[in-house]
Amino acid sequence: MLFQFIGGLGIFLFGIKYMGDGLQNSAGDRLREILDKLTTNPFMGVLAGIFVTVLIQSSSGTTVLTVGLVNAGFLTLRQAIGVIMGANIGTTITSFIIGIDVGEYALPIIAVGSILIFFFKNPKYNYFGQITFGFGALFLGLELMGDGMKPLRSLQSFQDLTVSMSDNPILGVVIGTLFTVIVQSSSATIGILQELYSQNMIDLKAALPVLFGDNIGTTITAILAAIGTTVAARRAALTHVIFNLIGTLIFLIILVPFRHYIEFLTTKLDLEPAMQIAFAHGTFNVTNVFIQFWFIGALAYVVTKLIKGEDVLIEYKAKHLDEIVLETAPSLAIRQAKQEIIRMANYSQSGLKEAITYLNEKDKKNADLALQYEEAINNLDRQITAYLVKLSAHPLTPHESNEHSMLLDTSRDIERIGDHMENIIELVDYQLRNNVRLTDTAKQDLDEMFTLTVSTVDKAVKALEEGNAELATEVLGLEDKIDKMERTLRKQHIMRMNEGQCDGNAGIVFVDIISNLERIGDHAVNIAEAVLEK
Repeated sequence: MLFQFIGGLGIFLFGIKYMGDGLQNSAGDRLREILDKLTTNPFMGVLAGIFVTVLIQSSSGTTVLTVGLVNAGFLTLRQAIGVIMGANIGTTITSFIIGIDVGEYALPIIAVGSILIFFFKNPKYNYFGQITFGFGALFLGLELMGDGMKPLRSLQSFQDLTVSMSDNPILGVVIGTLFTVIVQSSSATIGILQELYSQNMIDLKAALPVLFGDNIGTTITAILAAIGTTVAARRAALTHVIFNLIGTLIFLIILVPFRHYIEFLTTKLDLEPAMQIAFAHGTFNVTNVFIQFWFIGALAYVVTKLIKGEDVLIEYKAKHLDEIVLETAPSLAIRQAKQEIIRMANYSQSGLKEAITYLNEKDKKNADLALQYEEAINNLDRQITAYLVKLSAHPLTPHESNEHSMLLDTSRDIERIGDHMENIIELVDYQLRNNVRLTDTAKQDLDEMFTLTVSTVDKAVKALEEGNAELATEVLGLEDKIDKMERTLRKQHIMRMNEGQCDGNAGIVFVDIISNLERIGDHAVNIAEAVLEK
């Protein structure tokens, strides 16, 4: 019984994941853009949450993605709350799919999916094959779990437990919560509940509290995703917990009339047992959203008070690029683009300093923050480039045209500094994974080169901001020092390797880091030269 249940659960979870992957791939993997663009207000956030959850068939997946976007600065806390509410509605689609009993056709559905995956080269057919295969696997897993659970009927302890849950709704909520925490999929635990209810192994009075508990348990995924993230991301995860706790409390208070409502629907619509649970799940989440949507501000206030602290805010979106100015005042648009490029350059400075700290202290938080800066740089580079390309269609004076070209080149140079910063993070990751040890001399050499490189970048950015030719000239001299230092350190490290002081892996890490620092120096010089040419 245990083997069949666990195996069926595994196939069910695989089916949900594979179907979600197929849906996501067929959508072009634009989930982040969808959430970013459709969350202009809480109501749109709810719709975005529903859409994305239906697309990936996982409210946990949507919530984790939302926590990640808040962590990265793409979404505010209020926007995230709307998305989380929408995710709770979107996840009910899975229970309605399960309520359609096509278990007898699971194997031929899997066969059709396999044919589309293995015998067609067109990616669209492959993605549709993934969706079909996952859909069939979902029902095959349910069938196996259902067959595995049948012997539970004869167990006196299970019968006593269901009686206890009927008499004590809190017990049902606790069991549903714990089971979902273990499985980490409310879709799976609700599917199991639908099977138990379909086989008359549990009555509606006991099933509904378990359903509420399943919704609480699914918040564990967001909680795990929020560990070690920013304050705002942890607040978003806590909002998910509070939302489901409040919903459960409300429905426990109205449990008896809610049960009568489901029984009324069952009679009127002639619902199958599995579909009864699906309607209960849908009603629970839609009602919760309708009640709590009007208190998003209060929820945000509560979680802000519960999780205190100032957050490191990395704004990914451009702040100064005005489309109206683009059409009416090209000279002002150039100044706005320059302001964004300076913001972008400041991010490169901060990210580079986080990379140094990661190299020295090996704290993953520094690496995560550096990568967030790098992603923000990439996003700003795309927005600035698109803005400047639009600007080029308007008449510009020779001076404006020259500055326009300089800004395009500078944006690209700063973006490349971010890339080299990311390379350094990856090299430190490699060092940690492979337990590579650098000698004290090598560490000291890296510190010196990092200090020189950061100083060079700082002065290049200041020269750009102030249009300071003296600072720009100083950058040229500093970069020459970086080049000489890179050649010297490379030779010294080869000597250490020849003398057996460090191994080949250490050599790879050391040489690649100083090479990336040298390239960062080159891009700083490009920025300085642009200032001088201007």
